[in-house]
Parts: sequence; structure tokens; C-alpha cells
Amino acid sequence: MNKNELWMIYGTDYKEMAKQLLEAADLAGRIPSADSRIGLKPNLVSPSEASWGATTHPEIVAGTIEYLREHGFQDLVILEGSWVGDKTRDAFEVCGYDRLVREYGVKFIDTQKDGFHRKDCGGMELEICDCVEKIDFLVNLPVLKGHCQTRITCALKNMKGLIPNREKRHFHGMGLHRPIAHLNVGIHQDFILVDNICGDLDFEDGGNPVVMNRLIAAADPVLCDAYVCRMLNYELEEVPYIRMAEKLGVGSADLSQLKIWALNEPEQETELPKERKIVELQDAVEEVESCSACYGYLIPALDRLRQEGLLEKLDTRIAIGQGYQKKTGRLGIGRCTSCFEYSLKGCPPTEEQMYEFLKKYIGNI
Repeated sequence: MNKNELWMIYGTDYKEMAKQLLEAADLAGRIPSADSRIGLKPNLVSPSEASWGATTHPEIVAGTIEYLREHGFQDLVILEGSWVGDKTRDAFEVCGYDRLVREYGVKFIDTQKDGFHRKDCGGMELEICDCVEKIDFLVNLPVLKGHCQTRITCALKNMKGLIPNREKRHFHGMGLHRPIAHLNVGIHQDFILVDNICGDLDFEDGGNPVVMNRLIAAADPVLCDAYVCRMLNYELEEVPYIRMAEKLGVGSADLSQLKIWALNEPEQETELPKERKIVELQDAVEEVESCSACYGYLIPALDRLRQEGLLEKLDTRIAIGQGYQKKTGRLGIGRCTSCFEYSLKGCPPTEEQMYEFLKKYIGNI
């Protein structure tokens, strides 16, 4: 498998699909030696089952483990940390990774509890979890889905689970795109197996899964994410971290050189929507340096209000994010807006709390 290629497979037996695709892409042939320590990095952003559209299907990880074991690789470890606001342990159990670890005897490292160190990442110093430095070969297992702040999340952004919570908060203070690009200089992913089974194309926390029943294998995370942009009808300029990563030498975003190989054909083509809910709802929000969990819960809450015909009655924009700390205003969400006239406490408050708070506010206008 060359760096300018993407390999795909369709179906519903996700474990066997993963094994077949990894065989076709010759993952084993890319690993330096039989005693290499191999890290598997899924997406366990929050405690929601994979069918919800936010987290990596455990069957795909199981297929990857079986494939590697069958090819003589025994030193395997799963490493991941949920977003700020949720505990990895909860996602570990809800998403079925507790059963996966028991069945295969693979160690799981919760990066929220891991130590960390500072590392120069292409001219930007970032905090990276210690476990990353002990990996010889990293297999990235992201979910192809939408994101309320960066439009998409797939290969490049999935590395954010390998930094401590305080650095995740710092990323949002820096505007997300630049640090994501630089992080991928500091953490090299050697192979990507994308979960394109049923990702939510609007919200990174899931809830509106779009069934595609596909896995994608890639060797270049920049090319992978550039393809995702095109697939979801976004211009590369709408997801700045892709071009930034390309300029830093992480990979190539040149889709003119892309070659796609499919091991089979889908039973039914999925027509993707041209418009995104996130774009419709963002006009109601004034966001400055907000964390993904806080913003990620707000957008679905707003969508519920929109469906009930209440959002159009809102008389002011909703402030959210670290940039509002110690500032005043009318309506805010989260601990950072505690000085506002109307503010919902929490770091972050839940989607349900946001929905009820805003519904009550609108009802009192």
C-alpha cells in the first residue's frame, strides 16, 4: 500500500472486514519487527455506543488484534483518553472495550491518568502522554464524522486523545487548528484504519448516525482527511489544520494523486447531505475558545430547540468558551460565563441541562 492510496471494504461483519482490509493493505509488512510494541488508538470521545456515531466499533479493534496476532505480533496496547468532561473509564465500559480487553488480554492505557512530557512539535511545544514514547508503531483507528468546531474529525484530530486534559483545554485556547497540525509532527501515526460504519456527520458526540458500512485504510493522515473533506462537501480551506499539517511535512493533501481501491462494492450507495446542521445552528452562538465537550453538547441542544420551533424566539446569542472568563454579558453556557446575567453552571453542563436551561430562558422572554 502506497501513501497516495486509500483501500476500502464494505459490509456488516466489521471484524472480518478489518482483517481482510489489513491483509490487502499488508499492514504486517509495514511493521519494523515482530517484537515491535504496537499501539492501537481508537476514538472513545464519550460514553456512547458505536452505533450512536461517535466512537470506534470494538469489532474493528478486535479484527485488528486478531490480524496482528495471526501475523506474529504479540506486544499490543490500546491507548486513549476521552474528551474533557467525560471519564475514559465510562467510555471504556459503555463502548464494550472492557469485554474486548478481557477476551484478548490486551492492556488498555487511560491517557487521562498517564504522565506527560513536553515535546517540540515542529516549532510548537506541546504536552504529550508518556505512553506514546513507548510505542514503536501506531495504528490509528478514528471515526469518520463531523465536528462542531473543525467541520470534520478523522485521522489528524484523533491524536488529540494522546494528550493530557489540561493540554486539550490549551488547544482550544490556541484555536484548535494550529496545535492539531503541530501535534501530528510530534506524534507519528504509521497506519490508519478508519471506522466509516455509521459516523455522525454533524456532531462529534454522535446522535445522528449515517450508515455507510465501510472501512478505509490509509498510510497518509493528511491525504485521508483531505479525502474526508471532499466526501463531506467541504473545501480544504474550511478545515485549516489539514493544509497546516501538509506544510509541516506530515503528509500530502494533493487529491489529484489519490488512488482508491475497493475490495468490494456497497450493497446500496449512501447519499450524503449537502448541508450540515452545525452551519445552521452556529449563528445562535458566540464562541471563544470553548472546549469540545461544552460546545459539542450545546449544538445538539440547540437542534432540539430548533425542531420544537423555539430557537427562532431566542433574543440574544449564547456565549460559550474560556474567552468569557470574568466577563459579563446576558446569556452564557458553562462555568466560564459565570459572571453573565443568565448563566448555566458546569464544566461542562450536559446536553439535557443546556436544553432545559435555554428552553426555560426562551419561555421567560
